[in-house]
Amino acid sequence: MSNLRPLTPLLALRAKEELNEVPERIDDDLRAFREWIAKQPHLKSRTDDQFLIAFLRGCKHSLEKAKHKLDMFYTMRGIIPELYSNRSVDDPKVIGILRSGCLIRLPSPLGEDGPRIHVTRYGMYDSHKYNITDVLKTNTFLQEIEFVEDDNAMVKGFIEIIDFKGVTGSHLLQFDMSLVRKLAALGDKAWPYRQKGFHFVNVPSGTETLLTLVRALLSEKIKKRFHIHSKYESLYEHVPEKYLPAEYGGKNGTIQDVIDTWEAKLLSYREYFIDEANYGTNEKLRPGKPMTSETVFGLAGSFRKLDVD
Repeated sequence: MSNLRPLTPLLALRAKEELNEVPERIDDDLRAFREWIAKQPHLKSRTDDQFLIAFLRGCKHSLEKAKHKLDMFYTMRGIIPELYSNRSVDDPKVIGILRSGCLIRLPSPLGEDGPRIHVTRYGMYDSHKYNITDVLKTNTFLQEIEFVEDDNAMVKGFIEIIDFKGVTGSHLLQFDMSLVRKLAALGDKAWPYRQKGFHFVNVPSGTETLLTLVRALLSEKIKKRFHIHSKYESLYEHVPEKYLPAEYGGKNGTIQDVIDTWEAKLLSYREYFIDEANYGTNEKLRPGKPMTSETVFGLAGSFRKLDVD
């Protein structure tokens, strides 16, 4: 029998309806997944049940798709070193960025059987002290914690509210299209949870050009999940006010409480992330053609549109 954390009855129903989850088949799928991993000469992966079920759920229980996504999850570590090299939860930059409140995971999802709600506030980090790459590197820790412990995120995905309040020219200058393309590829190819919507608030007029460039990288389906809100009232149509933090007029915790909770949580995962350094791919041992930045991201000007389920 698997050692999976049981889903709530409502999430179990959603997993069955939306992810093709058949509880009686999970043990066999996990066994087959582990057997496949063991046969890959280039891949060293975690094989515990809770980690692997994240990829099965993220791929709607298609074992073949889950194999590919898991492989890419570890492949990306070698080809995006700016996000995955020298990672430590004790890094002062990681702690400083977390304490700035720019990366928020709200305590309650959008309903008992709804997606997790993220609030990203790029204007809250000191752009003279930190780089956007430092912020995104910190974000990889939070995401990987969600992969193993957040059933709402793994069954129903997440909604992200991106608040541009406080964003300055120095923040915007840190973004480059190469980084945006890498993030889009991570979301499409490597991360096992589904993006259910991006909601932009307090967007300066000049920033809409940047968002237009980002949208150009995405499929028509995902473009429909991009929403720019000139007023909070239109945001509330997608995320009712009560699900927002107190600072936004809601009842879903305070930002400082979220910061404190996640700092303690992150530090509790110290040994987990030390162990993570042992996993990855050795492209010299990969059967067939090695994976490189060029094969994954493509050449400038020929980057295909991304489609995220």
